[in-house]
Amino acid sequence: MLPLHLDRACSSCDRWRVAVQIDSSLEGIDWLQAKADLAADDFDNGRSAGALRRSFEQSQHVAFARDGERVVGMARLLSDGVCNAYMVDVWTASAYRRRGIAVAMIRHLLEQVPGQHVGLQTNNAQDLYASLGFKPQPEFWSIVVGSWLDNAANRDA
Repeated sequence: MLPLHLDRACSSCDRWRVAVQIDSSLEGIDWLQAKADLAADDFDNGRSAGALRRSFEQSQHVAFARDGERVVGMARLLSDGVCNAYMVDVWTASAYRRRGIAVAMIRHLLEQVPGQHVGLQTNNAQDLYASLGFKPQPEFWSIVVGSWLDNAANRDA
């Protein structure tokens, strides 16, 4: 676990310290709360809480930022273990943004894949990724097979 000490403003004091931990453990995550937090931040892509959990369980590398028991950030990396990886679902709770949490999670994931090409897609975090050495690629193509999230993995039992 990587401790990350951050200053966070609060309404009853000038500033106070909060210790955010970065780790790769799936233990103790309340996936219903995580889905609710993603939705509150307009970062929910429609997966059920169970599908969100499975997405992280089946990823080769994951990173979570925790403030005590609460997950305040998450990211995952899909990799072939040889030469290519793809970073997805990088999220930090709104109240915790711009304090280095995403950078710490991304660096934690990048350390897991030395020598690999890591790609990602972003709509509005170009400056963040550029600050970490990512460079824009000329084209990115994609396709959704069938209907988005219409599959057995997204149906909670």
